[in-house]
Amino acid sequence: MTRDIKDLAKEWLELDEDKSTTDEIYKLLVDGDTSELEKRLRHRIAFGTAGLRGPMQGGFACMNSLTVIQASQGLAAYLLKTEKNVERRGVVIGRDARHNSEKFAKLTAAAFVAKGIKVWWYEDPSHTPMVPFGVRELDAAAGIMITASHNPAKDNGYKVYWSNGCQIIPPHDVGIAESIMENLKPVTWDTTVIESSLLVEGSLDLVQDKYHQAVLCAAQPEHVKVKMDPELRFVYTPMHGVGLPAMQRCAETLDVASQMAVVEAQAQPDPDFPTVKFPNPEEKGALDLAIETAEKSSIRLILASDPDADRLAAAEKVGDKWHIFSGNQLGALLGSYLFERYPASKPREKLAMLASTVSSRMLAALAKKEGFKFTETLTGFKWLGNVARQLDSEGYDVVYAFEEALGYMIPQTVHDKDSISAAAVFLTAASHWSTQGLTPYAKLQQLYQYLGYFEDANTYLVSPSPSVTTSVFTAIRALGSPHPTSICSRKIARWRDLTLGYDSKSKDHKPDLPVDVTSQMITCELDDGAVFTVRGSGTEPKIKLYIECQGKSSEEAKTGATEILEDLLREWFKPEENGLRLA
Repeated sequence: MTRDIKDLAKEWLELDEDKSTTDEIYKLLVDGDTSELEKRLRHRIAFGTAGLRGPMQGGFACMNSLTVIQASQGLAAYLLKTEKNVERRGVVIGRDARHNSEKFAKLTAAAFVAKGIKVWWYEDPSHTPMVPFGVRELDAAAGIMITASHNPAKDNGYKVYWSNGCQIIPPHDVGIAESIMENLKPVTWDTTVIESSLLVEGSLDLVQDKYHQAVLCAAQPEHVKVKMDPELRFVYTPMHGVGLPAMQRCAETLDVASQMAVVEAQAQPDPDFPTVKFPNPEEKGALDLAIETAEKSSIRLILASDPDADRLAAAEKVGDKWHIFSGNQLGALLGSYLFERYPASKPREKLAMLASTVSSRMLAALAKKEGFKFTETLTGFKWLGNVARQLDSEGYDVVYAFEEALGYMIPQTVHDKDSISAAAVFLTAASHWSTQGLTPYAKLQQLYQYLGYFEDANTYLVSPSPSVTTSVFTAIRALGSPHPTSICSRKIARWRDLTLGYDSKSKDHKPDLPVDVTSQMITCELDDGAVFTVRGSGTEPKIKLYIECQGKSSEEAKTGATEILEDLLREWFKPEENGLRLA
């Protein structure tokens, strides 16, 4: 039986002790705003493989003190049930500089202390990769990072790392979600435990030095003799986030601190992100201030982190225009450098790199040509990190993984994306290329000539509802039996449906990647070498389209990708007919 919304509001008011959010729900109740109460209270914020993320408001559907306590109590109970020596090993808790991040982190710590579990507490805001690094370094049972990454200022999130230093994957996400439902009544709201409890140990100093040693080892291992280019000047922006202290330390470690200029207006953490529309370096215009700073000092290279500094963007002035590297281009550049510097004394077939299924096939093409192992995973670093660790256990030497959304993993540092270790490798690579008379952009052109040109036409459609998304994908599947065999004049050489669990190319028609009936995802390889993936987003009302074409020139590849996008919109997605809005 569906509960009355007023009963849900009363339950909220009984459980919540944070005045800011009790006042919100109380006012909505008094005003009789049932539609807003329904939005905020009817459905609980879902705990998924990325943990929690959403707007900061009162209500079970949002990020707030109560839902953070409930998540922490559920996670603590689940850890005690599934891991060994949890109380002694403890959990690492970090936070970014968003609104309420410190409060949420302290409430998280209080919930673990109440269960008798040690807390490794990061005293200051820090970049996200410090948490998975700390989990491994301190042999903790888990790590929690309070962050919403590059989301808008109104959002926050709760990201969970398992004891292996990777983001959680099934079945832990489901297990934790069930455990949260069994631990809804707050045990404590007392955040003074941070100062008073012997179970809480300030630990940022315990791991920071070791993290930067690991970054240096990742960028310049013993067998690599790269003299940093004294002419290599660059602009860095942390985009109002927490990346600057780590990036400054990284530049000092590499001995290029005097060559780094900082975008002053974006240097210090500001949870309102006043100078950017969206605090995401992928967004149009996000690098405008960095370009302005670079122009003033005649600097031709830019690096940028997102606010929690796990994603990296790069741009280079080519002639009189700025080229902003796509996530795929930067991914191929870093991968090619890590391959080139791999010791000749080690067996090449044991070298391994990874990319997610929505990322460029350029790294796969390099692997095929050069004889090292390339593995494709589902989207997200939860998969890239965990699969990398699995490959390590099978005797492979995994040196790199990337995803097109500006995520780069250097496993010697962390098994997650990390803008700081990626920046360290990029700056070392740029110094190496400069000895060959090449800039990063020129190196990219050299790679295109060697492997062929790869261009994409990635975009997304905004869907009115999950049911519309499902019906659109159902209609697409019905265009053929057992699946469509062409898109306009191009033939589909391979059809892989990870929703239904069908792969036309495998012997038993079972896919090589995990199947998830709750999410829509189809990948098609075409007879001309092009590939595209279409999927429903798990966190937003979007249908995402990732299209990549190969060609003998950039123009040929770009034209092909654009044609496939037009064909998909016309034949499959029919935006006007289905009420979908193109980005």
